[in-house]
Amino acid sequence: MPGLYTDIPSRPQIDTLLNRRGPASVSIYLPTDPTNPNAAPIAFKDLAKRAIDQLREAGTGKHEVTALEEHFADLVDDGEFWRFQARSLAVFATPERLTTFRLPNHLQPQAAVADRFHVKPLLRSVTFPQTAYLLALAQGSLRLLEIAEGVTPERIKVPDLPDDVADAVGKATIKHRAPERRVQGSEGQKMRMRQYARQIDAALRPVLPADGVPLILAGTEPLLSIFREVCSYPDVAENTVAGNPEDRGDGELAAAGREVLDEVHAAELKDLQTLFEERASRGRTLFDPGDVARFATQGAVDTVFVDFDATVPGEVDDAGEVTYADGDDAVAYGIVDEIARRVWLSGGRVLAVRREDVPGGGEVAAILRYAPPV
Repeated sequence: MPGLYTDIPSRPQIDTLLNRRGPASVSIYLPTDPTNPNAAPIAFKDLAKRAIDQLREAGTGKHEVTALEEHFADLVDDGEFWRFQARSLAVFATPERLTTFRLPNHLQPQAAVADRFHVKPLLRSVTFPQTAYLLALAQGSLRLLEIAEGVTPERIKVPDLPDDVADAVGKATIKHRAPERRVQGSEGQKMRMRQYARQIDAALRPVLPADGVPLILAGTEPLLSIFREVCSYPDVAENTVAGNPEDRGDGELAAAGREVLDEVHAAELKDLQTLFEERASRGRTLFDPGDVARFATQGAVDTVFVDFDATVPGEVDDAGEVTYADGDDAVAYGIVDEIARRVWLSGGRVLAVRREDVPGGGEVAAILRYAPPV
């Protein structure tokens, strides 16, 4: 299976989407399959037509509708674009421009039209990393893989990466017994492993992102611990893939690494749910969408859990008061989506998760920055 072609949005890009207000804002999400690129443009065309129909029903001007139709037609006809996909595609369009993001997680197909973009499903891709790097660390070889569920791992070329520990220290073998500083035996071997680890860390710095993507280590002791001592990357996973990686192929390592990535996500979610329970005992949690909307408007929400598949039609006014609607159309806007937007823009954390992972099992749950007045 081919690799995933992803472009995860940065926080400034999400800020831009969330701040955009204006009529005829279209958000389209569709699942994609890298192995079947011909299916996605057909599905997109159907969703785009659904959005255009909503716009016409809402009385949107002919000029705006025509401009959007041209954007969508251009994208459908771009065969090169559809050749390179991930698991989902997010499209945000106005009469002036169209922006796309290829995402590594599976999202449900939908077309939303409002006076702002429907960004909540996109936040799923930044709640927990869907990809990771795996460093296969051995004394005699090194590999850096990019891994994700359901795709072939990709080897990442790292300039200036030493071939092995002996190459890193300029010796024929790390058991070389030079009289330098009278360091010999196992102490000398560890010293040279540390030199090796520092060179690896320096070579990885220009290749790895600043943070946010887990780095999973595969290897044996003492090299793993020595590398952790000198590694400057902030997101090294606590759990590792044990055993000599030289005995395992890329696919086997990637499968074991994905299990570690699942453990990373589960541990982080459990910590957040535990925090929610602690804050609940102090009166600093909310479940009702109306209450959460008011406190989100005041900038009082520290963390919000939202069901990324939930749709609660309605509007939230400037004071944070909620008005529910009977259906989702070009006028009514998702209340949970607007809650997520206000929390994000006030510096809070938005966790787009499955409903079973939302405390209380509802559409939304929030941790407040302070206890509300009685």
